[in-house]
Amino acid sequence: MGWSWQVGKILGIKLKVHATFVLILLWVGMGVWMGGRSLEAALGAVLFVLLVFGCVVLHEFGHAIVARRFGVGTRDIILLPIGGVARLERIPENPRHELAIAAAGPMVNVVIAAGLALGMMGTGLLAMEPEVDIMELPLPLRLLVVNLFLFAFNLIPAFPMDGGRVLRALLALRLEYTRATEIAATIGQGLAFLFGFMGLLTNPFLVFIALFVWIGARQEANLVRVRSALGGIPVQHVMLTEFHTLARDDPLARAVELTLSGSQTDFPVLDAGVVVGVLTQADLVRGLAQHGENSAVSATMHREFQTAGPGEMIEPVFLRLQASHCGTIPVLDRRRLVGLVNAENVGEFLRFQSVLAERGARRSPAMERHGHGT
Repeated sequence: MGWSWQVGKILGIKLKVHATFVLILLWVGMGVWMGGRSLEAALGAVLFVLLVFGCVVLHEFGHAIVARRFGVGTRDIILLPIGGVARLERIPENPRHELAIAAAGPMVNVVIAAGLALGMMGTGLLAMEPEVDIMELPLPLRLLVVNLFLFAFNLIPAFPMDGGRVLRALLALRLEYTRATEIAATIGQGLAFLFGFMGLLTNPFLVFIALFVWIGARQEANLVRVRSALGGIPVQHVMLTEFHTLARDDPLARAVELTLSGSQTDFPVLDAGVVVGVLTQADLVRGLAQHGENSAVSATMHREFQTAGPGEMIEPVFLRLQASHCGTIPVLDRRRLVGLVNAENVGEFLRFQSVLAERGARRSPAMERHGHGT
């Protein structure tokens, strides 16, 4: 995810902070200070926000640790102003595994709240009268309340909250996975509509939550439809087979010439017939600005990139493509470049598949071209 900085690595998982997260700290601190409170109160408010997001980090690691138990890796955990995101490498195929992974995060918040409650027993804090403003409560009690809120909020049965995934997993125990996702997404969008209506009458923040839930439900349904359409299809049926390549010593001017003469924007870079890099359009623009058109492609190209084999299934390759900083995956057959996979040609394949599905067809144009049946 762009505009994210890595701040550490825990249990082999990268912990990143989105740039906008810093803005919320400044907004909270400045808001308290400019509201007539002391600098100490402003720093205390910032500390409270950091502690809350510490609980969010533990919540996300709850997902990641349980996912690892089922053989699902976590690419990274990103802190956003609206919370945290543990980006799993794939969605577990077993609904029971997804149920356990989804429930792990909220259960971490329950454990934190229980630990805080035990720590406050005998102090009299738990017997305090509830305050109108949560910021007026003692710090441990504030954190307890926040963790209970995080538990309840995340179990709302709507994507992208954990409750939406719990609901989908429960439905998938009896229904086909795509159908379970569609039902869970529809319920989520219904709740989003309800939140939006309530927000217009009461709190405008509910409108923001409604938009967040509505978009999350739609994205999850689209993602699962894509996975379903790509399931069981080899890379060789989807990959581009007509493309240009660059040599590592070619000048960037050559890449400009090829870009302007056709529709290709990313180019595999070869050295003695072996792929050694990928030059993306963003690389090209940056290289032209920093070094000029006569500089070598090798000075600007991506040296770290994903590869795939022609017989590999396209679904996991597409997931790697989405996670990659490079928008193109070279397809290699015994180290020989035989094709390219990018988001555009996968999208074209899906459009063809959608049309054929509507006509009840069983063979794609790519399959016809390569002479393979389903």
